Amino acid sequence: MKRRLVPLAATASLALLAMAPMSSAAPGGQLSGAIFTTDVTGAPVNLNHYDTKEDVYLNGGPGINAPDDAAGLPAGTYSFQVTDPSGKTLLSTDPVSCRQFTVDASGVIQSVAPGGGCAHATGTDAEDAGITVQLFPYNDTPNHGGVYKVWVSPTSLLNCNAPGNKNCFVPRYSKTDNFKVRANAVVELDTRFWKPGQDTPLDGMAAGWVDTNGASNTKYSEYNPAVLAYHEAHVEAVEQGTHTVTVSNQSGCTIDYVTGPNGERYQNGSGKYRVSVDVAAWNAGDDITYRVEVYCK
Repeated sequence: MKRRLVPLAATASLALLAMAPMSSAAPGGQLSGAIFTTDVTGAPVNLNHYDTKEDVYLNGGPGINAPDDAAGLPAGTYSFQVTDPSGKTLLSTDPVSCRQFTVDASGVIQSVAPGGGCAHATGTDAEDAGITVQLFPYNDTPNHGGVYKVWVSPTSLLNCNAPGNKNCFVPRYSKTDNFKVRANAVVELDTRFWKPGQDTPLDGMAAGWVDTNGASNTKYSEYNPAVLAYHEAHVEAVEQGTHTVTVSNQSGCTIDYVTGPNGERYQNGSGKYRVSVDVAAWNAGDDITYRVEVYCK
């Protein structure tokens, strides 16, 4: 764990607000469920560092310590894209019609049939017996830290005329995850959950993440040293700008208070918190961790 450093001088600000409930994909709410990047086997999910662009696959989860049905996307047909972290530069090189897959009622990725004759390669997911979907082909990222962002959105909600859309992907209806290829920077946003009298953070706890574009995902605290996961709900390769972590009371954790990256303490009694974290500019080789600590009663 030597690489995990708390940035004492990092730019960070927190605001606590009531956390609004999320709907599946209805107008007015964000898409429910989660996505992860992984390798062709899907085990373990939520890998974030890769040797080549061809190694990166999409997985619907859930993570190792998450509840079995925790991370599933709503059933339907989805499209995906790979961009730079800002979402402004489209890196995927084939038509979006080739970048489609279906999810069944259990939240498992089942098929790339909607992509037709140009559908992406798949693997068998060792976690949930569904499939993993290869993200390649896509161009190299212009990001100096080697960071890429994958987006997933219901195909029916792609809208090239929507304000703020990223290549027709509307952030509020999209799930995103960041990953790195051949990069040595470690800049991350981690949320840990603590119970009184226990020295080890809780696993299987959910933390929502909204990126700098307004797209969302759900992360679960897990322990898996093979992918450098140490009891955290982990977001890798966070880009510069304002990110938001949302936490609320859940099975196994009634929130007492929350602290931010620089030790700020917040306690509003609602059991719902929205924490804004401002990630400062960083360079290749940097080793920075922004932490949100959740203390359960």
